[in-house]
Order: sequence, then structure tokens, then C-alpha cells
Amino acid sequence: MILQFYGATERVTGSCHILRVNGCTLLLDCGLIQGSAEDEALNRKPFPFDPSSIHAVVLTHGHIDHSGRLPLLVKQGFTGPVYTHQATVDLCRVLLLDSASLAERDAEYRRKHPVTKADHHAEPLYTRDDALQALTTMIGFPYGEKQEILPGITIRFRDAGHILGSALVEVWLKEGEDAKKLVFSGDVGQYGTPILKDPETIEEADAVILESTYGDRLHRELPLTIAEIGEIIKAASQRNGNILIPAFAIGRSQELLCIFGHYYEEWGLDEWQIFLDSPMAIEASAIYLDYPELYNREAVAFRNDKSIMPHLKNLHFTPRPEQSKAINAIKSGAIIIAGSGMCNGGRILHHLKHNIERPECSLIMTGFQAEGTLGRSLVNRQKEVEIHGRNYQVKAALHTIGGLSAHGDQNDLLRWISGFLNNPDIFVVHGDVPVKKIFRDAIEEHLGLKVTIPESGDVISLNS
Repeated sequence: MILQFYGATERVTGSCHILRVNGCTLLLDCGLIQGSAEDEALNRKPFPFDPSSIHAVVLTHGHIDHSGRLPLLVKQGFTGPVYTHQATVDLCRVLLLDSASLAERDAEYRRKHPVTKADHHAEPLYTRDDALQALTTMIGFPYGEKQEILPGITIRFRDAGHILGSALVEVWLKEGEDAKKLVFSGDVGQYGTPILKDPETIEEADAVILESTYGDRLHRELPLTIAEIGEIIKAASQRNGNILIPAFAIGRSQELLCIFGHYYEEWGLDEWQIFLDSPMAIEASAIYLDYPELYNREAVAFRNDKSIMPHLKNLHFTPRPEQSKAINAIKSGAIIIAGSGMCNGGRILHHLKHNIERPECSLIMTGFQAEGTLGRSLVNRQKEVEIHGRNYQVKAALHTIGGLSAHGDQNDLLRWISGFLNNPDIFVVHGDVPVKKIFRDAIEEHLGLKVTIPESGDVISLNS
């Protein structure tokens, strides 16, 4: 029984680990490395294994940093099954095809506007055909069912509360007389979020691979965050402008609409026209509506009471480009939710061009903004920003909101790991190096567990 760490060891993205049992090789996630151009170039380096030798993949959820290299794996020879939750299969149809389309457009742009000799022959990391082939390998399981997927390897998915269909993975391993249990956290959600259930408690494991994205910090309390959004909207209604909300397509957009549905009357949202101007978010919202059994009790009650969740009479979906462009003519009374969440692409850029220089407008930043993105420049209060080659003065009222996160903070992660009744070995991954060290110290101080921070390529024997 061999566990080898590969991805998301030196950074947050690129989740991927390898299990070898009874001559079988199982991959845990196969995520895209995201970040700087140098980071993303690592996706083109060869896998540290032969893709054709992998017998199966277990996928924790649909986010591209966990699923985004599956089409590349298939392109390079993988032919086995990918086991995941059925909701993740549905979301991957949106996410992987979008990722492939972006790769194809990027390669085409480089060929048309070459900077280096290599750009003349630029090829996408993978194509839509590769993504479609990867989707045919996916097999959806519900939460709570044990499934033997390879000789001596049995898995069960538990709800991670991160995004729709996200899974904590229990893996039972048996090799000869040895039997062990490994748990892979994937990404652990916050407790008490607007739509999804809390992360499920798991009581036993010999070893746990644990994410640490926000292992060094605490989120603002969600009720305070929601109250602040309400105050911003109420104040904006007196200023006769628009409200722009850059938002991630999966999870964040649906949470915002759910919150708006709950506070529709209290916040006077009937005075506004609300636009979800993101084709991916629109598709994802339809998928969310297909899985009410994955909602928490409050969200179920709200949906049953209103017939549909969220209940917004003035909500407009604008999937087509001409519908999106028509919003530009609206000078007042529009709340526009659009991607990308970090303002580094997507339709939000066009809305910023039409509203950012207008003092009567408001901009609400609700998510993490990576270094080097337009979103980071905005939250850093840069007075002038460049959009599509032109400089714009930032005159709209800017609000940075904390507390809306699909990832649990340090307290959430400690709460989840404290559910184990025995004392498993903890392997901390999926975090920046300083964050992982702070989180390791917190686990050791509060829970007294043995914690290891593995490096890429490290091999651990799970045998007794």
C-alpha cells in the first residue's frame, strides 16, 4: 500500500495523488495547475506516471484545480473509469468543456499574434473533443454508498459542503493481511452556508490527506457579511446607479441569488432588475436546481415555500451576447452578477467599462482576488485600471466583502478533523507553504495529532 503525493503540495492548485495497492494504481483527483504563466506552463510537463497505467480515478469535485487535467490524462492514454458524485459529472460537462474552449481560443490567439517562434505552432493543452472523451469515463455515485472499485480498494463519498456534489472520500484498502483506511478531504466547505449541508463528520481513519487553503485565517461571520451586503444595496438605491458583482460561476453565483431570495423584501430588491450575466453560472444554476436533496434544511424549506429557489421575480438570465450587451444601456437600477470572479476575463469587464467611472455606481467584491488580476488591483484601491487596453478611473464605490467562501477557515478545518475519534496521521496539502506550516502548528497545538507536510514526489507506505 503506497501513497505518493504529486499535485497541490507546493501550491493550492493542481490536486493529484497516487495510490498503489495490489498492483493497481488509483489517482485521487487530476487538477489543473493555475496561477501565473510560469505555474500554468507546468501543466504541459509530462505526468510523473504513465497515464495508460492508471486503473481508475476518484474525483472529489468539479473545480478545475481538481478536475482540469482529466482531458489531458485521457488524451495521453488513460482509458479507465472516473468515479465521482453524479452532480459533479453534471458540473464537469460545463467546466471541462469551458476549460477546453479557453485552451483552444488561447492557442488560436497565439498563432494569430505570435510573440515567440513557438507561438506560430501553438496547440491547446487539450481540445473539446478530449474533454468530451473524458466525460464518457465518468461514473456518478451518491453519497453514503460503499463501492469496491478495484481489487482491495473500496470507496464511499461523504458530503464535503464545498460546492454541489463535492465529496470527502473514504478509501478502504486491503492487501494480503493488511487493512487500512485513508480519507481524502478534497476541499472542505464552511459550516452554515446558505445552500449546502455542512461537511459530514468521519470518525475513523488511519491517515487523512487534508486541504489547507485557508488554514491560516478566520472568515468573517456569515450573518455579518450578509448584513453588510444588505446595507450596501440599500445605500446604493439612493444613488441611482448600478451595482456590479464579479462572482465565480459555480457556488458563489448561486449563493448570492439564494441570499437575494431570502432578503428580497427586506432589502427592497423589487426596485432593482437583477441580471445573472454568465452562461456558465446560468448552466450551473440549472444543475443546482436539479439536486434539492443536497440542500441544507433551510434551503429546502425555502425552495418548498417559494416553489423555486431562489425566488426572484425580477431575475433575468442573459446567456446570449446580445442580451448581455443590452444591459449596457441601463444606467440605473441594475444588479449585475457576472464572471469572472477575479475580473481577469469574461463579461464583467464590459460592465466595468460602462460603470466603473460613474460615482453613482457600486462594485461589490465577494471573493478571493489573486495577485496580478484586475480584481486584486481593485481591492487594493488602485485609482486607475486597464481594461481591454484602455485606462479607466475607478470612481464607483468599492466594497470588499469577506465571509463568502466555499472553503472552510482554520476553525472549520479544525472542527472537521476533530471528528475523528482515533488519532489518524495527517498529511497537509492544497495550500501555500507558509499557510500549511501555520495550519500544521494549529493542529498540533489544539488536537495533538501527528502532522506531515509532504513534498511533491514523497512516498508513504501505509502498511502496518
